Amino acid sequence: MRTLRDLLKDYLAMRRSLGFKLHSTGDLMMSFVSFMEQRQADYITTLLALEWANQTMSLQPGRCGTRLNPVRSFARYCSAMDPRTEVPPFGLLPSHYARPTPYLFSAEDVSNLLRACLQSHPNESFVDRTMYCVLGLLSVAGLRISEALNLTLDDIDNDDGILLIRSAKFGKFRFVPMHSTTVAVLTSYQRLRESLLAGRRVPHLFLNAKAARLTYEQANDQFHRLSEKAGLPSRSASRRPHLHDLRHHFAMSTLMNWYRDGQDIEQRLPVLSAFLGHVQISNTYWYLSACPDLLGVAKERLERRWEHTS
Repeated sequence: MRTLRDLLKDYLAMRRSLGFKLHSTGDLMMSFVSFMEQRQADYITTLLALEWANQTMSLQPGRCGTRLNPVRSFARYCSAMDPRTEVPPFGLLPSHYARPTPYLFSAEDVSNLLRACLQSHPNESFVDRTMYCVLGLLSVAGLRISEALNLTLDDIDNDDGILLIRSAKFGKFRFVPMHSTTVAVLTSYQRLRESLLAGRRVPHLFLNAKAARLTYEQANDQFHRLSEKAGLPSRSASRRPHLHDLRHHFAMSTLMNWYRDGQDIEQRLPVLSAFLGHVQISNTYWYLSACPDLLGVAKERLERRWEHTS
């Protein structure tokens, strides 16, 4: 009889051959199989699957149901080889997931954050210059932090002002145009990194103090340090600044500019969705949460329309 670990390796190989990357799902399923081995269980049961799904107390209640979903899929696969396998039915655990409330950056917040990067200690000057480019790019191009950190020199066309985003979700790629001021900042940073490398070639654009690729953990640590330095307030326990909130800031700023210019928002939303690299436009709506500035420009536009029709 083949073990669950053997079956999982075949299952993941099959799914990946169909185009699924399964990075986090693969790790999650390995955790499940390790749990089953600790219980000395040879086949999947609904009770054990539920025990595993509920064992991580840090998860929101709605995430436990989401955690159970890949187990259900794997159980269906295993049931073809072992009829003792139980496939956990739907509805056993809540699967609703409430996205965290984003931190709404103001234009002044972003300016203060970038200014903090330029007021660095000599020992941190290169890292802060790297963060100046990373944070600026997130706020004006709407990139995911993973996309920014995965950029290589070959992905940048300074002549035409174009970024090639290769590491988007679902294996997609897209082109992102850059403003001339953004190109100027990136060009200046490239000259700085060349002086640091002294002839060595490192493919990734953004580097740490050791002239190696900047990792997410390093970028996140530096972001929190710079946020404190810039005096960004924590508006509540759940509304502290996060790197991903700069992408939200880009989406909101773009929408407000369209409102002020009198553009047709419904027609322009697919453009914003493509810019953000969303597969479905419904994914874009989460970034358009109501905020005082957005409600203000929407109110002004409505009042102008009423003036013209009255």
